Amino acid sequence: MAKKISIFGSTGSIGSSTLALVEACPDKLDVHILVAGTDAEFLAEQALRHRPAYVGLASDENVDVLRSALTGSGIEIVVGDAACTALAREPVDVVVAGIVGLAGLPSVMAALEAGQTVALANKESLVSAGALVTATAARYGARLLPVDSEHSAIFQCWLGWAGHAGAGQALLPADASAIRHICLTASGGPFRELPIERFPEITPAQAVRHPNWSMGQKISVDSATMMNKGLEVIEAAWIFGLDSDRIDVLIHPQVAIHGMVYFNDGSVIGQLGTADMKTPISYALAWPDRLNWNPEPLDLAAMGRLDFAAVDEQRYPCFRLARQALLSGDVLPAVLNAANEIAVGAFLDGRIGFVDIAGVVEQCLRRPPDGDLESLDAVLDIDARARDIANSCLP
Repeated sequence: MAKKISIFGSTGSIGSSTLALVEACPDKLDVHILVAGTDAEFLAEQALRHRPAYVGLASDENVDVLRSALTGSGIEIVVGDAACTALAREPVDVVVAGIVGLAGLPSVMAALEAGQTVALANKESLVSAGALVTATAARYGARLLPVDSEHSAIFQCWLGWAGHAGAGQALLPADASAIRHICLTASGGPFRELPIERFPEITPAQAVRHPNWSMGQKISVDSATMMNKGLEVIEAAWIFGLDSDRIDVLIHPQVAIHGMVYFNDGSVIGQLGTADMKTPISYALAWPDRLNWNPEPLDLAAMGRLDFAAVDEQRYPCFRLARQALLSGDVLPAVLNAANEIAVGAFLDGRIGFVDIAGVVEQCLRRPPDGDLESLDAVLDIDARARDIANSCLP
């Protein structure tokens, strides 16, 4: 029987990859809901192709385009942030959380409060509200499954394949004493060999050209600064219940190995695959089974070699700042995320240079707003005030 799925952020890279899997496995996956932000034309195209029961458009700016395209289709249209968030409560087998940024948190929370299984591609939800998100999942008997390739790799290596996690349970056994640590890998981005003295010359066009992955602009810049990997370390701490000193990161340019688990008996188990986000998405959708979507096989002979290196924090100061925010805790991870989103946006708009991204984030971490992260409103308040601070740091 096909699994019924909802896709939040359907017009983005995660959503598009998920729908490609639906087309590859039509007997396994059935689209029930599609939600997008502003791209009404693309959403309409997706809806007419996949025939969901509902489509949601967060912005009402282009809703007439959507309504016109779907006239007579029988597909119900909802408009506005609140209405789209409410769709996350509609019962399905898997909710794919693919909205970029903290804008994805309300729908993640709504899905968890409804006891849903959430395939989480929105790392900012755990970075800014990790305690709230995980506590909500436990309270309502919901389940979080990782979609980031590195966290999916750790999940698969550390008993994920065995299907041990039940509703409301942690992904993995609560007792982590069997392992020494985990290791996430990173490509190092497009500037891993560029002399540091040339970093002030980096342009937005150069920063968004990732050497391995096809991603959106913001996450591509995060990869170039390695803030993305820092956010993933924070995310891993919440997903797997591990302290920062048990989460390592290695630069691995070939991105063939996505993550490794080091066990206390000396064994190291790693997960390998091509640089295709459909692989971790497919695992989250099918778990505890796997989808046969006819992927391109990993060709290690053609690759020829696998290289690894430690992270140079002088080259990647954003990674260092993320580590510091995790260690300091409190509201600092949320401040880090908000400040980074503002700084990256300013860089993409040409208002600041590449090296200024870390500077803006560091200034915000030095003067965080007062408050807590005990509710959705509290998280959004800290986020808004941190963004104000970050904007005040811009020229």
